[in-house]
Amino acid sequence: MPRATEKSFLVLFFKKELLSWRLNRISPPALAITVSLLAPLQALAQAVLPKPEAPFHGRIAPTREHAVPAWPEAVKPPAGAPNIVLILLDDVGYGAAGTFGGPAATPELDKLAKDGIRYDDFNTTAICSPTRAALLTGRNHHQVGFGNLQDVPAGFPGYNTVWHKATASIAEILRLHGYSTAAFGKWHNTPIWEISPVGPFDHWPTGLGFEYFYGFMGGESSEWEPRLYRDTVPVEPPGGYLHGYHLTVDLVNDALHWVREHDAVSPDKPFFLYFATGATHAPHHVPKEWIDKYRGKFDQGWDKLREETFARQKKLGVIPADAELTKRPKELPAWDRLSPDQKRLYARQMEVYAGFLAQTDHEVGRLLQGLRYDGKANNTLVIYVVGDNGGSAEGGLDGSDAATALTDGQSNDLATQMRHIDDLGGPYFDNNYAAGWSWATSTPFQWMKQIASHFGGTRDGLVISWPGHVTHPTEVRHQFSHANDIVPTILDAAHIPFPDIVDGVHQTPLAGKSLLATFTDPTAKTGHDEQYFEIFGNRAIYKDGWIACARRYAPWEIYQNPVKIFMTNFDKDRWELYHVATDYSEAHDLAAQMPEKLTTLKAEFDKEAARNDVFPLVPFPIFGAPSPRTGRTHFVYAEGVDRVPPDVVPDLSGRAHRLTAEIDVPVTGAKGVIVAEGGRFGGFSLFVEDGKLIYENNTLGKTHEQIVATIPLPPGQDEIQFEFSPENRLAGLLAMMNRRPPGGDARLLLNGKLAGTAHFDQFGGFTDAINETLDVGQDTGSPVSNDYLAPNPFTGRVRKITIDLQ
Repeated sequence: MPRATEKSFLVLFFKKELLSWRLNRISPPALAITVSLLAPLQALAQAVLPKPEAPFHGRIAPTREHAVPAWPEAVKPPAGAPNIVLILLDDVGYGAAGTFGGPAATPELDKLAKDGIRYDDFNTTAICSPTRAALLTGRNHHQVGFGNLQDVPAGFPGYNTVWHKATASIAEILRLHGYSTAAFGKWHNTPIWEISPVGPFDHWPTGLGFEYFYGFMGGESSEWEPRLYRDTVPVEPPGGYLHGYHLTVDLVNDALHWVREHDAVSPDKPFFLYFATGATHAPHHVPKEWIDKYRGKFDQGWDKLREETFARQKKLGVIPADAELTKRPKELPAWDRLSPDQKRLYARQMEVYAGFLAQTDHEVGRLLQGLRYDGKANNTLVIYVVGDNGGSAEGGLDGSDAATALTDGQSNDLATQMRHIDDLGGPYFDNNYAAGWSWATSTPFQWMKQIASHFGGTRDGLVISWPGHVTHPTEVRHQFSHANDIVPTILDAAHIPFPDIVDGVHQTPLAGKSLLATFTDPTAKTGHDEQYFEIFGNRAIYKDGWIACARRYAPWEIYQNPVKIFMTNFDKDRWELYHVATDYSEAHDLAAQMPEKLTTLKAEFDKEAARNDVFPLVPFPIFGAPSPRTGRTHFVYAEGVDRVPPDVVPDLSGRAHRLTAEIDVPVTGAKGVIVAEGGRFGGFSLFVEDGKLIYENNTLGKTHEQIVATIPLPPGQDEIQFEFSPENRLAGLLAMMNRRPPGGDARLLLNGKLAGTAHFDQFGGFTDAINETLDVGQDTGSPVSNDYLAPNPFTGRVRKITIDLQ
């Protein structure tokens, strides 16, 4: 019998015997002896979740007058267990928020830090999904299955993006100990092939311990037109951007509503609230009044901003007094060498970002203030992680107003971006700032997001508040810590043991260490003396104040030259060595002076990588990943089908296919969308406008090409066909190698008659549109075409849509 099962069996046995003795009026001395024997066994039973069902405490008898009823006992959390609020911002470098010396004002975070504590040596994994996996499990990200982003799975245990059952989430552990649990905002940890109307839902938030979820599934979302889910059901955002809707505001409103409903029923039951905004990930969408607060504040450029931030950080004490400001990488341009138009555009990009972060701070402050107003402050542990990685350079060297297109190797040139410079931040652009700002907002460190080898990619601000449990708030904590330390900290604070078994599965031990001792002792040792880092081959190993690291690429190169990342010989990577116990910002590379130390640490990385499923480094992603579309060439979408996510519909990019729509048109005519996939930043739409049948191809939000039918749409039953034939095979292959969707010839037929033709320069990229979906009879989310407003429902009837791949 397994050891943990043995413990449960013994506890149940003794409980049964104790019950029998109690019902037969066991003597007090015997009862005391039995209870003393049971105590350690009951403690051991806490290592198995769910807790074993307690035996019936009443008495069964043939007749009611001799029977004694007893109700099953609900699981109760430990006495005094606190409410827990875990907040995670997105793409906020260490030097972005004002609380850590950055240029964006964060007064609400300042308030939290004033009564709580700040940490200046807290680390993430350098990118979204992996950080969340470590944060919510207390394990290393590869151990959970998230060595890569959710969007780039690979067929190895550390990279398959299937949340491993041996790494139960903190939400599941707390729920099984009597907590209420809810998640709000970004969820980026479900296999892409399971994000569909039929799931399976085991790896959605509600399958991983959260009893309630409201947010979006994916790496990013429009703040104005998000694709939202409540639990596992798609829902449309209330109102829409034309009526002042904004995602962060909506998330706060829903979180406060959940807490108040919870307290209306069970005010004494503790809750775990995980609040992960989409902010400040691209697209940088924020109301204009917040942007205007920063007009002219970044005309000095990123080099000067680094110096200003560094000075503020020293004054605030959030970096050591002897820390040094690292130099600009040679890959980034100096500000004073830019043209006037470049400076104007880039400064505006940063104004938008700073306004976005300031607005996010305000909204998170509104959430915390709502909890205070409801009387929750005194027994609420707030853990605020100010970013899941460093600043994002994924906008490229010039920034982008079409970041989705950038992932396909395309972006708008400077002149195009300048034409709508004042519209950045609004719903019509998928905007991100220039890479120089990601470096500046990661002050004082080298590099930025994706670069797990250096602290610019992994270092983020951390603020913890727990009234009555935190002392010495003015003393910044300097202990090395990591996202995987948050779960053991929560368990310690709630007096909940880490389980050996959850749902019958033996659990992988925690990788993190509790920070609880640091709440009251600024010099407490946590025991987190070693930690590896790895994202896309950028890697490092920290041990006892030393770090060895190897960087393979700059973030913008992942779009320009993916072969360099996935195919280059790892043995040729250059390693660096830093004594970060005395060199906080990694300013002095000691690799040449101390080759033996470097060799020792490289061997340590290999050992940790093998132990944590890091190998093989940078496995080629996606090929062979499970998908309900694999092997299919015939797809049918019946009347009313909508919100079908992009990774479970056929990828039509550059592929020969026929789309058939069977519709009914009223005698009075019809208008609206018959079928659409994608949205403003890429997609296709078959629709009727002003009595004309139109097919529109929107390539990455950059070009809109249409076929307008030359035949009127008659009333009654109609059959419409759209056919696409790509350019010759060689041209298609060359286009895809250059990350450009290939073009081809298209035909539109109405009831078997040719109604129009066109040659599309590019066709595809629809699955890159931000969280957009395929919809029958309407176009939810943002509109594919500029000729209508979403959802523009079809006023006739769409009986069926068929897509056949040729």
